[in-house]
Amino acid sequence: MKVKINRNAAKVMNKMLNDPESEGKMIRVIITEQHGDHAHYALQFDNPTEHDEIVKTDKDIDILLDTRDADFLDGVWIQFFYVPEEGFVITNPSKGHHHH
Repeated sequence: MKVKINRNAAKVMNKMLNDPESEGKMIRVIITEQHGDHAHYALQFDNPTEHDEIVKTDKDIDILLDTRDADFLDGVWIQFFYVPEEGFVITNPSKGHHHH
């Protein structure tokens, strides 16, 4: 599976991973909601399980993806923006999406 991360997201994730609370954990992309051909995503700290693939990114950050949700997780793009508001935006360009 594949994951893309923009530079801002990589910086923020590295800070998160260096926090003592996240010691020994990895960042996982989870599906929070699914509607037909698209999904909504979030990040959380977790440990790998038997169903996970550890995906290496070009930013030297490994991401956990559950292979049982490969349809929606493969190709996910994690971005971090400072404007208009600070936060992660996680999309999957290979899947449908809608505008709020």
